Amino acid sequence: MGYDIIGDVHGHANKLRALLKRLGYVERGGAMRHPERTAIFVGDFIDRGPHQLETIDIVRPMVDAGSALAVMGNHEFNAIAWYLRDPDQSDEYLRPRKGEVGEKNRHQHAAFLAEVEHKPDLHTEIVNWFLSLPLWLDLPELRVIHACWYPRFMAELEPKLKPGRLLDDVMMVEASRKGTMEYHQIETLLKGIEVQLPPGCSFKDKSGITRHEARTRWWDEAATTFRRAALVPPETRAQLPDTVIPEDARIAYTGDKPVFVGHYWMTSKPEILSSTVACVDYSAGKGGPLVAYRWNGESELSSSNFVLSSEGDGHVARSA
Repeated sequence: MGYDIIGDVHGHANKLRALLKRLGYVERGGAMRHPERTAIFVGDFIDRGPHQLETIDIVRPMVDAGSALAVMGNHEFNAIAWYLRDPDQSDEYLRPRKGEVGEKNRHQHAAFLAEVEHKPDLHTEIVNWFLSLPLWLDLPELRVIHACWYPRFMAELEPKLKPGRLLDDVMMVEASRKGTMEYHQIETLLKGIEVQLPPGCSFKDKSGITRHEARTRWWDEAATTFRRAALVPPETRAQLPDTVIPEDARIAYTGDKPVFVGHYWMTSKPEILSSTVACVDYSAGKGGPLVAYRWNGESELSSSNFVLSSEGDGHVARSA
């Protein structure tokens, strides 16, 4: 069977419809389907874009019909935490809503809340659907996770998850408490490995926030130093020392199956990260194309298999 692994949609339903059409999916029986292929979504369906519910109304019927699979992204996790009350604070939620932190959290979640906050039954229904999304997929042919395939963390987490690698309310509480092992593990799986930058080094992320930590190129066996490993702008990279990063931040994916991720806000021409790792997030939430990798059974990935929708009008093109 062939799979089409689709990147972070972030509420851009127009790009999703255009990409699915380009990939040969047609609506039948209330869901977009392909006669020979299955779509796989890497999560982050919500926040940022103009069509939050419309995006879910495309993806969810596909998953229900079996024409697609999906995993949870960090934005779905955040949406669940925003919704669930904190059992230790009667007037607060797992994702804080008060104070400066609460204002930042609301701003990040504003596009989704604008469409569901005044529809409590629908809000509950969608959060429950988010809870039905697994943290990762390990299929016979390939693997999918939102940000980081970290075998040790996954092995430690799996006995604590519901069947199907699902979170429940208890695990949501543990994973929302900074300082717990569950918080660190799920934060890594859904956002990537993060290292503290050397003193005096910082950069501004795509949201304009100054960062003193950086995600790493966990898939790269040679990414053992700050300069090689840190996912930062080129001007920041040049300032980083060529000293080793902590050992637990070095994974170097060596699995026998391809692994696909989203999350990393890649830009420019889509390229595989290694012969067995591909990212399908090319910043659809910030003006970039929505990208898919069309997998046809190959054990070594190829950049020629990316398919993308260009920004704006729904025009699509295959990566050259």
